[in-house]
Amino acid sequence: MLAVSSASASVVQPQPAPDSCHATGSGLYSEPDPRCTPGSLNPEVTAQTIDQTICRSGWTQTVRPDESITEQEKPASIVAYGDTGSERGYEYDHLVSLELGGATNDARNLWPEPGASPNPKDAVENQLHRLVCDGQMRLAQAQHTIATGWIAWAKRHHYGAPAAPPPHRKPQPTTSSPPGPTGDVNCSDFASHAAAQQWFKAHGGSPSNDVAGLDHDHDGIACESLP
Repeated sequence: MLAVSSASASVVQPQPAPDSCHATGSGLYSEPDPRCTPGSLNPEVTAQTIDQTICRSGWTQTVRPDESITEQEKPASIVAYGDTGSERGYEYDHLVSLELGGATNDARNLWPEPGASPNPKDAVENQLHRLVCDGQMRLAQAQHTIATGWIAWAKRHHYGAPAAPPPHRKPQPTTSSPPGPTGDVNCSDFASHAAAQQWFKAHGGSPSNDVAGLDHDHDGIACESLP
C-alpha cells in the first residue's frame, strides 16, 4: 500500500543520499529504485473526491509544485541515482502522476526518469486516468499499476513509444496533421493552441511551458500564451 504524503509543495524537499538509488531497466522503460522512490499519494485525492480533483479539467495545474522548487530538487535527485550527463536528459517525473493522485512534491514520488516527454509511461498514465474517471477502474488499482507495474501493463495493452516525425524530414504543417516537435517539448513549438492540442492528442501528451520537462499530466493544454 502506498504511503500518503504530508510533504509541502512549496518547500524544497531533501533527496536520498548520493549514489544510494539504482534504477532498473533502461531508457524509456526505466523504473526507479523501489527503496528510494516507491511512490506516494496526495491526501486530497480519494475515491470519493476524484470528481472534484483529478477528473476536473485543469486541477493538476493547481497542485503542481513551482519550478523554483523542483529545479533545486532535480539535480540532487539525479546525484542520488548516480546519473551523469545533462539535466535536460532527464524528466523529473512523478512516479504516481498528479492525474492519478500522486504526491505533488515528495522525494518518494519524484525521480530523474531518462528521456523526454511524451513517453510510453505518459501514455499509460493517460489511459489509466481515463479508466478511473470513466468508472472502469478503481483509483487504488490505477495507482498501484503505475507505481509497480506500468511496463507490464503497457506491454499487455500494446502501449509503445509515441510516434515521431521521420528523421531528416521537415514536417509540413496542415490543418489535419500539425507538426510534431521532437526532444524537449514546449508551447513555442506550435503556432496555435489548436495545433498543440491536435498534435498532442495524437501523440499521447500535453505541452508544457517547462522545457526541462517536469511531469506532464495531460489533463488539458497548458499553453495559455498560444493564440
